[in-house]
Amino acid sequence: MDHKLTPSTAFLLIIPPLLWAGNAVVGRVVSDLVPPITLNFLRWAIAFIILLPLGYSIFRKGSGLWQNRKRYALLGLLGIGLYNALQYMALQSSTPINVTLVGASMPIWMLLVGFLFYRAQVANKQVLGAMLSMAGVFIVLSHGEWRQLMAMKFVIGDLFMIVASIVWAFYSWSLVQSQDSAEVRRNWATFLLAQVSFGVVWSGAFAAGEWTLSSHQIQWGWPLAIALAYVAVGPAIIAFRCWGLGVQRAGPTTAGFFSNLTPLFAALMSSAFLGEMPHAYHAAAFVLIVSGIVLSSRR
Repeated sequence: MDHKLTPSTAFLLIIPPLLWAGNAVVGRVVSDLVPPITLNFLRWAIAFIILLPLGYSIFRKGSGLWQNRKRYALLGLLGIGLYNALQYMALQSSTPINVTLVGASMPIWMLLVGFLFYRAQVANKQVLGAMLSMAGVFIVLSHGEWRQLMAMKFVIGDLFMIVASIVWAFYSWSLVQSQDSAEVRRNWATFLLAQVSFGVVWSGAFAAGEWTLSSHQIQWGWPLAIALAYVAVGPAIIAFRCWGLGVQRAGPTTAGFFSNLTPLFAALMSSAFLGEMPHAYHAAAFVLIVSGIVLSSRR
């Protein structure tokens, strides 16, 4: 498949990192108000309600949704049921800056998953760009002290985010592996609703397990309501729509490097809203991450 990075495609791929950075900050703010997996379920349940009037035709008997139900069930599991739940779980014990910086390992997972499972060719510049991005990840995990890499100690949230990044790599590659029916592609809402329909089921099942295995409480109020409105519309509907288009136009590997803009946006938002000022090693990580994006995107 021939992919090309145009200015309009680059713009589409910049929007999701900006919204996902806000998602990380909001997830951190409401971490004491609602359990993480339940937050993911509520987010997508609201998104489902918003999308339903726009793409309800997808539920007609014999539609592309039912013909390709295994595909959309998989996309719903990876992109909606697992990835976001893991990210919210990560934010229970880590900061938005650290979570998004660990997520900067995305390019290397994109390359590995594409090469190992989808027979994708890997260019030398992509490998070098991924190595630069991973160097940025190692800097933040070691807090800027390289000797700590010999005895690396992960916060549990960092581990959750690494798993989430691998899941997202599989999701992104799955987006471009088969052609969806014309009915599903007729408008943006039907394609997204096809995924969200299954994703709500997956996330609901995971949330039920969360409540069964431990005791939780939800502190309802305007702060939580505003947060739910944001994460359902911005990081969910808008970001997923832009990411889907960007991946189809530029390819999963190139798109993966744009996800590394998330730490930059998260750092700026954290300093503004949470008082979590970036350290010098964060700046060094940013330089390496941006260098990886520039190098991998050169034609």
